[in-house]
Order: sequence, then C-alpha cells, then structure tokens
Amino acid sequence: MLRERFTDALKQAMRDKDALTVSTVRLMLARLKERDIEVRPKGNAEGIADTEIQSMLQGMVKQRRESIELYEKGNRPDLAEKERGEIAIIERFLPQQMGEAEMEAAIRETIASIGASGIKDMGRTMAALRERYAGQIDSAKASQAVKRLLG
Repeated sequence: MLRERFTDALKQAMRDKDALTVSTVRLMLARLKERDIEVRPKGNAEGIADTEIQSMLQGMVKQRRESIELYEKGNRPDLAEKERGEIAIIERFLPQQMGEAEMEAAIRETIASIGASGIKDMGRTMAALRERYAGQIDSAKASQAVKRLLG
C-alpha cells in the first residue's frame, strides 16, 4: 500500500514540478530499497511490510528533527526550513498520531487486556502498544504514561 502511495506521490510531484517533494520521495524510495535489500538474505523476497516502512519513516522524521536542531545552532535557518519541509512530506505517509487523551485510553485498554499489574509489566505493555498502535503513538510519551499508570 505505502509503496504504491510513494510512486503515486512521486509522479504527482513531478507533474506539479514540486522539487522538494520529488527529492524527498526519492529519498524515501531509496531508503526503502536499501531496507528491502537488507532483508532479502533472511528469505523475504517481497521486501519489508508496511509497519516496518512506517517505522523507517518515523526514523527519517527523527533524523530530520535532530538535523533541524543542529542547523539552528549553526545559524543555518535555510537548511532547517528545508528539513521542516521534508518532515511535512514524510508525515503525509504516516498514520495520524494519537492525542494525549486518546493515547491514555489506549494504554489503559492495553494494560487491562494483557493483565499488567505493576512496573515489572512495562516491557510487555510497551510491546503490546507497539504491536497494536504502530505509528500512532509516540513511544517516548507512551513510555512515560505507562510508567505513571503502572507505578
């Protein structure tokens, strides 16, 4: 699904002569191809699944946020702005992030469904959240909330 969206977005950006979108989608496709090649020896000829593509995209967003900080410290607002534009393009392909209340409700439901009772169940709870809400929950915020709810 995401692979098709990437190629459609690339074609549309080329038609629109949107250079930033073209270059960003090409970067995403190149990274995807690298990841597909990495998993081939493990017997996965079709490439990585959509959930793995989403985590790849989240990694790309995180990388760009770190670059923005460095560019701002280095007094390069032009480069920081380019990175912000790339983030906006990448985020079009990611699921909508949950809000605070929605995330807390999802965490409470997950804790109840797996029978977590204390802080010792934090790892199991986080794994269940990643499995159920891949790409929709900010792991850092979720970790804090889980710790608070289990502690």
